[in-house]
Formats: sequence, C-alpha cells, structure tokens
Amino acid sequence: MLIAGFPAGAWGTNCYVVAPAAGEECVIIDPGHQATLGVEETLKKHRLKPVAVVLTHGHIDHVASVVPVCGAHDVPAWIHPEDRFMMSDPEKALGRSLGAQLMGELTVGEPSDVKELTDGAKLALAGMELTVSHAPGHTKGSVTFGMPEAGDIPPLLFSGDLLFAGSIGRTDFPGGSHADMLQSLARVCLPLDDSTVVLPGHNEHTTIGRERATNPYLRQVAAGLGDGFTSPRRGM
Repeated sequence: MLIAGFPAGAWGTNCYVVAPAAGEECVIIDPGHQATLGVEETLKKHRLKPVAVVLTHGHIDHVASVVPVCGAHDVPAWIHPEDRFMMSDPEKALGRSLGAQLMGELTVGEPSDVKELTDGAKLALAGMELTVSHAPGHTKGSVTFGMPEAGDIPPLLFSGDLLFAGSIGRTDFPGGSHADMLQSLARVCLPLDDSTVVLPGHNEHTTIGRERATNPYLRQVAAGLGDGFTSPRRGM
C-alpha cells in the first residue's frame, strides 16, 4: 500500500493520497488550504489516478482545495451531510470573526459532484475499502475512515481532528461538543485493535494501543470518568 502525506497551507493540515500501490488508482483525503500543488506533485511522482476525494470534516483548512482538485480530475467529493454546508459557508462554520477573515483570501464552494457519507458505510474506492464512522465532536459531521490490515500494513484510522498523539481535536467552534467528542472516542476508537495506526498524529503517527495507555482523554473515556477534561485549543 502507498500512503503519501504532507502538511498543507498555513495550518499545516495533513493531506493524504492513498493507493494500493504506485501506478494505480488512489483516494485523496482532506485536500485543504494550498494543497493543490502537493496533491499534483504526489500524483505525478507515484503515477496515480484519483477516483475520489474523501473529507473527514468540513472546516476550510480541510476542504479549501476540494473544488480545484475535483475539477482537475473529474472526481466526486464525499462528505457527511451535517458538514456539507461548510464547503460554501466557512464563515458560518467557524464563527463570524474568523470566518470573515478567511473569506477575504479564499475562494470557496462545492465541486460539481458531491456524495454524502453515512455512518457504517463501506466505500469501495481504488481497490480499497474505507469504513466510515460518524464521529461528531469537532464538528457535527466529523467522520473517520478505517482501513483493515493489508499484508504488512497494520489496520489504519484516518482520524481527521478526532484523535491525535496525546490529544484530541478542539471543540470550541460552532457545532463542536466536548461531550460528543468523548462519546465518539468511546464508540469509534476504544473498540479498535491496539495495533491500529492513527493518522495524523501531529508530528508523529501513533497507535490506538499507545493512546489507550497515554492519552488522558482516551484514558478518561476508558475509565468512565465522565467530562473531567476540556478539549485543547490546537489549530483548526
């Protein structure tokens, strides 16, 4: 399997291009602010043909390059219906103050072909299977994408802004909910095998086993301690 990731734009959003191997079809995950050049360089380097863009949520730092990427390759974008409006209205999604600042420098909108994600769906794309888990908390329509073990590649979880190494996503934007975030951690992350690799992990990838042992938020959920921690304010 080929997993090529790079940080994009001012927020360093993790964008991924995933394929069974070089020279084959691929899926693009979260092409955010200023991700277009990195996507095109990755496709050219590995001789890949995209078949879809899939989005973990609708914040502008994860979707800003969706329109040009989808348009250049004539592929659909998949997003949860709760977050679909964010592609064309980041001001509403982020709050008027921050959203207004971004609107002055970004061109936003929906690609011509938008498909909606549902909890538990299994997307068969580019010869791979991605399992969709609705994971509200960071946004109402946040999702994760799980992939099963494949050869020497362990199970994977593309977590969006749900779970990071030692931390979780912030919940202070419109539509965020710390209580929902904890429930999503319990429902989506705790049942996973310890060997499951979590992408992204900020500066490093991590595993569910490591987070189960060291992440205070996941440990809190596992211990059934309720809402004792508040979400960190980190990035978008």
